[in-house]
Amino acid sequence: MSDAELEPILAANRHDPRRLLQILRQAQERAGHLPPALLERIASALALPLARVVATASFYSLLRTGPAPAYDVLFADNITDRMQGGPALAASLCRALGLAPGLPAGDGRVRVGTTSCTGLCDQGPALLVNQRALSRMCPERVAPMAELIRRGVAVDDWPAEWFRIEPNLRRRDALLGAGLAPGEALAAALARSPEGLLAEIEASRLRGRGGAGYPTAAKWRACRAAPGEAHYVVCNADEGEPGTFKDRVLLSDFPQLVIDGMGIAAHAVGARRGFIYLRGEYRHLLAPLEALLAERRRQGLLGTDILGRGFDFDIEIHLGAGAYVCGEESALLESLEGRPGRPRIRPPFPVSRGYRDQPTTVNNVETLALACLVAVHGGEAFRAVGTAQSSGTKLLSVSGDVDRPGIYEYPFGVTVAEVLADCGARATQAVQIAGAAGHCLAAAEFGRRIAFEDVSTGGSFMVFDQGRDLFEVAHAFVDFFAHESCGFCTPCRVGTAVNRRRMDRIAAGRGTADDLDELAAMHCLMRSASHCGLGSTAARALTDIVDKFRPAFSRRLRTDGFVPAFDLDAALEPARQATGHDDPRTHFHPDPDTIPDEPLR
Repeated sequence: MSDAELEPILAANRHDPRRLLQILRQAQERAGHLPPALLERIASALALPLARVVATASFYSLLRTGPAPAYDVLFADNITDRMQGGPALAASLCRALGLAPGLPAGDGRVRVGTTSCTGLCDQGPALLVNQRALSRMCPERVAPMAELIRRGVAVDDWPAEWFRIEPNLRRRDALLGAGLAPGEALAAALARSPEGLLAEIEASRLRGRGGAGYPTAAKWRACRAAPGEAHYVVCNADEGEPGTFKDRVLLSDFPQLVIDGMGIAAHAVGARRGFIYLRGEYRHLLAPLEALLAERRRQGLLGTDILGRGFDFDIEIHLGAGAYVCGEESALLESLEGRPGRPRIRPPFPVSRGYRDQPTTVNNVETLALACLVAVHGGEAFRAVGTAQSSGTKLLSVSGDVDRPGIYEYPFGVTVAEVLADCGARATQAVQIAGAAGHCLAAAEFGRRIAFEDVSTGGSFMVFDQGRDLFEVAHAFVDFFAHESCGFCTPCRVGTAVNRRRMDRIAAGRGTADDLDELAAMHCLMRSASHCGLGSTAARALTDIVDKFRPAFSRRLRTDGFVPAFDLDAALEPARQATGHDDPRTHFHPDPDTIPDEPLR
């Protein structure tokens, strides 16, 4: 990429170092990848240390510092995509192209590999092809796709229906059936003083829908009261939890509710600027959202003097680049400021020191949309729906072994069994609630209720029937966390890798009962010692599945008391290849996967 090509990208981003991630993404889209010379020029132009630019470029999975293939075909490796046949389809495509899975062709033109959940669990198997989302992959597409690749047809010219993404709205309630006009909720909010609006939010007992369930009024009050030069509103649309896709649907089919909700939050906390942190895998939503923001500015619903009320507020979209940990609010803010998305030490909390060290409220997409109902109908009306401790409705992303996957909206208090009946589940063995970081429920628990006081969830609802092997489900979750750990803290970095190695050993028929005991012990250690929620919940589902479905593990264990010897030479071989040294122990810190997690015997 020449300087003449780079300069418009820098100018569009105001030469702002905090927009480094956006600059890197846009430069990669133009150049194909981010070679060292390009990173050096970006660092110089932004007056940043090269090490910082390289650290950011190396952190995110969707950024490429080495040459990228002309066709980068990544199959979603979420458990539901596996269940829908993703691995077999990937193998078929590799055979059609003469490739080894995960490795580029000899000429570097094409690679077929895997990526984490793409948020299309209701219409998988899903892929990212050159970072474009492709849904409903099937055997009939394998040969045509291989032929398009062989002929060098640009991805933009592939069949449009391959890229069609459906909302799959299955059940509407108060939010999805609200029918509010654009700006209606914002106008209702602006008719109240900030304190009056906060009083309604408090009366509604609205709680965050991202999973933690923190009271929205308490967060907004703390942000408003915090001293600062400016206040900010951030919409957390980095929906990376496996099995969750509700925020994708809100942003595609109900974006006016989300943008109005951000304006409502801004009025409450005294903000004039907001950000939508959009998951990198949802890049297909970027253009329509940008067009909508522009249209709202023309309509006087965004920008200066909104609705003639003297209220100024505008929104920018920040596109992520593939990092599950950025769903954690402080890691998201680090990414928003152009750094690797590693969680901050808290306190201080974002409400007092967030974006640019200023008071910032970070809210989930669904939370902001629900604020519209409070603004229009009042807090007491909102509180009248749901349960005593969980007011309002909840969106569930239902996928897995069901006839009708998609989005279901229910008042809080609905039972797991009711959801299963509505979505056409049969002979259900288990339901994974709240994604890979959540709990796994067995059949005896299907009478439990979706509510903060019972079964709390950010929205993921994955169903597994009696034909599924729950060991494979747990194995997929362990693989996910080993891949997504940011590496900042030792308990998570090493613990997720050790868990994966133990599960691999059990899968290969070399595990013992000691492995199950050590998996439970590792969960306790990670839960108490990890830096952020990723590490503390990384083995939660694994522990649940071991406890409730132990036969799925026991039948794979050795019963002869044999413990496989640790092979030091084999463990050090990856390090030798990476360093070129015969004895890499003096030159290289080995990957946790190569470190024995038990005494040698």
